[in-house]
Amino acid sequence: MMSRNLLITFLLFFISILGFSQNDPAAIAVLDRFSAKALNAPSVSMEFNLLTENQVDNTRSSIRGSVIIAGDKYKLDLEDNIIWYNGVTSWNFLPAENEVTITNPQKVDDSFQSRPSLIFTWYKKGYKSRLLEERTDSYLIDLYPEDLNSDHVRIRLKIGKPVLDLKNLEYKYKNGVNVIVDVISYDLKKNPDSTTFVFEPGKHKGVEIIDMR
Repeated sequence: MMSRNLLITFLLFFISILGFSQNDPAAIAVLDRFSAKALNAPSVSMEFNLLTENQVDNTRSSIRGSVIIAGDKYKLDLEDNIIWYNGVTSWNFLPAENEVTITNPQKVDDSFQSRPSLIFTWYKKGYKSRLLEERTDSYLIDLYPEDLNSDHVRIRLKIGKPVLDLKNLEYKYKNGVNVIVDVISYDLKKNPDSTTFVFEPGKHKGVEIIDMR
């Protein structure tokens, strides 16, 4: 039997699709400015707490992380793994095992962990947007997937005023899981070189390399 929380999640999802079939011009105006500012910067660097909530079994977990993004390239540093991606190749390093897996991933996963740069462009294709609330210090914007088969119910962004920095990002999934990125710091000034987004084996003595390309 479907749990009460999952049933509520599904109902909210279909209500959102019926109620917000058109883009909100006010939301698009904010997102256009937010996106342009980030994408015109040499990079976007963030430190954050990543919180995962499972509403089905009532569990929560939290880890600290950081990311630097330049276009589709990024380096994502979490407590238990580090991912480098240079636009074609991904290196997923597990420090505890001293093991790195190399792949050429397909761009099908829209999660923050797999494609962090999407936070600046989601709204342009495949999502309807709504300005949920404008506060004195921030905008609260919801994105609803147009594809009814999406694993997302919605994505919610909290964008700071007046500098248009990301404060918070929340993914609500149909399976009852919420993933929240609570941003601690947001910097558009770093100018990374190409080695930032490539794993360098020489810096990791004895590393086991698993090449899946």
